[in-house]
Amino acid sequence: MHIFSIIFPLIFIVALGYTCCKLKFFEQQHIAGLSKFTFYISLPAFLMLNMSRIDLHQSISLNAFLSFYIPVLSVFVLGMLIDRFYLAKQSNYQQHSVFGLASSYSNMVLVGIPIVIASLGKDLIAIAFMIITFHSTLLFALTYLIGAKGNKDDFSWPKFIKNMALNPIVLSIGCGLLLNILGIKLMDNLANSLELLSKPAIACALFVLGANLAFYKIAANWQPALIASVLKITVLPALVYCIATYGFMIDEQVRNVLVLLSASPVGVNAYLIACQLKEHQVTLAGSVVLSTVLSVISFSAWLIVLL
Repeated sequence: MHIFSIIFPLIFIVALGYTCCKLKFFEQQHIAGLSKFTFYISLPAFLMLNMSRIDLHQSISLNAFLSFYIPVLSVFVLGMLIDRFYLAKQSNYQQHSVFGLASSYSNMVLVGIPIVIASLGKDLIAIAFMIITFHSTLLFALTYLIGAKGNKDDFSWPKFIKNMALNPIVLSIGCGLLLNILGIKLMDNLANSLELLSKPAIACALFVLGANLAFYKIAANWQPALIASVLKITVLPALVYCIATYGFMIDEQVRNVLVLLSASPVGVNAYLIACQLKEHQVTLAGSVVLSTVLSVISFSAWLIVLL
């Protein structure tokens, strides 16, 4: 019953977003506007405020970073190898790197954070913010760099740095971190205004996620999407659990945060990277849908194990 009470509100909001789009109550342009508000205003306000208030001494842990990123990089490489020797059976570095991204990139902002807050509470969200700060930067850079091995014209360091620096998630967490380090406290009126903006962030993020699922299709070549989804929501969290528990033996509560973050479905941004590189676009679209649907089962299983 406890697991159901954690999962149900999140599923309900995602399903509501999906249903509203399927029934044409919201058109794609409406969701585009809501997405813009969510990702450029509400979520950044939420992330910056929380990042500025967390206890940095409690959130920074090398062992926690290694417990998360060693499995992430391992699954990234595993995904590349599966694409190279089983799916594609030919050498195409861009294609392999995109499939590696599909197998390891987590939708932590839209799904991971709500699950962590609902199941473990806000007190443990600090480590999640620190993980998120480097997540996109590391995996996107790796994808572009490996892809550039096959086509060097497709990667530009200045363009990449600009995109990462101006990413609203990275920028808001970075600003919050800077405020925290410098000990700067926001004026009460400004803090209260940002608090109001941040309140709908999680609900809007989940609603937008569900709405966007209505626009993605699981095409005929579902097998690569299924393989990427299984690697993402099954193999990756299992590796994180094992390495965190038996390798670095980190605190149980921190381990639980890392496992839930790693069990998040494939992030929508991975699909955008696939479109930009023109590799595995259909696979990524299918992976976003499949892994999101299947994550209901995987999250339930992991919550039973962890709680």
